[in-house]
Amino acid sequence: MTVRADAPVRPTGVGDDVTADLSADGVAITTLAVRDFRNIARLDLALPARGVAIVGSNGHGKTNLLEAIHYLHALRSVRGARDVDLVRFGAEAFHVAATVRSAAVDDMRVGFGKSARRKKVVLDGAECERLADALGAVPSVMFSPQDVALVSGAPTERRRYLDITLATTSRRYLAALQKYRAALVRRNASLREAARRGADPSRVAVWEPALAEAGATLWCERRRWTRWAAPRFSELVAAIGERQQVTIDYHSALAPTDTVAPDESVVRAQLSAALERDRPHDLRRLMTHSGPHRDDLLITLGGRSMRTFGSAGQQRTSAIALRLLERETLRDRTGRSPVVLLDDPFAELDGDRARSILRVLAGGAMGQTILVVPRANDVPGEYTALERHHMVDGVLDA
Repeated sequence: MTVRADAPVRPTGVGDDVTADLSADGVAITTLAVRDFRNIARLDLALPARGVAIVGSNGHGKTNLLEAIHYLHALRSVRGARDVDLVRFGAEAFHVAATVRSAAVDDMRVGFGKSARRKKVVLDGAECERLADALGAVPSVMFSPQDVALVSGAPTERRRYLDITLATTSRRYLAALQKYRAALVRRNASLREAARRGADPSRVAVWEPALAEAGATLWCERRRWTRWAAPRFSELVAAIGERQQVTIDYHSALAPTDTVAPDESVVRAQLSAALERDRPHDLRRLMTHSGPHRDDLLITLGGRSMRTFGSAGQQRTSAIALRLLERETLRDRTGRSPVVLLDDPFAELDGDRARSILRVLAGGAMGQTILVVPRANDVPGEYTALERHHMVDGVLDA
């Protein structure tokens, strides 16, 4: 589903099934197998095209199931856990496998072993030589109450959001991100070595051209995405029920003159100059202070920081809008509607905002939806048509 500035949100009446209008190009997982992932020892599930609703008390593994599905998209924990910590206690490895409709692949299998500390991905029967080739193969977006950290948390949260959203939809961005991170690690190591051993500081400069080149790509791609996303973000927040003006903008110490269509060569030159200028300061602090790894996605409420001045409901609304933007980005860039994973999405929201979110979710063709809630009466009327299962201690009923 996409929500566009020129398309009104379709109203949803009480009891209307928001999954009735399934997107013909929507990604749908047809079978799912999970082994030794978190508290899930063994799970095999055939999934209807519309999706399922899973009911279970907190702590029984519902979110772990969604995390396993999202792992097929991002190849990492949506909650930031290390791969080794995803392996069920007492097991040696975890495995997640799925057969899929309308995705880039028909079959995906991923596993991680504790002893080898190695991740293995198989797409349509062939092992991936590069994990990057599997990123975004089974696209999904996960909505969770913990998403409020995207707004209330540190800039690291928002940079991670940008990186995952863009890296899973742009191979160019992903390549630049990998190159940038590698150069950043090496430059920081050179800073520590120079301070510890009195080595020639010029060795630090060796890594700066790679940082500037890759960093310019990241900066420009983030800026382009933010300019595209900003009007949609404001529209979505308003549609959910926020009356004050809410905006997003890419905040960076770099400020090239042409911000409408940024020229990478200009950004690269500015970043290179900043790295050279800050080198003495970096040597004293033993870390790199200039570059996209220090930038932020600035969210404002009536011109003031949402992180500082927004209420819990306003921050939650903004976080949901960011996830809706992520879904729209995946749809627009891949041509496929991603699987939507809803982890008790209306928790801590008042009834009016919850109903508004349902209206926004119903504003276009829907893909497969997997909803998890703690109680049966928490399933909104709009999702009653979904096949229902119950989960206890990581086990689904038949």
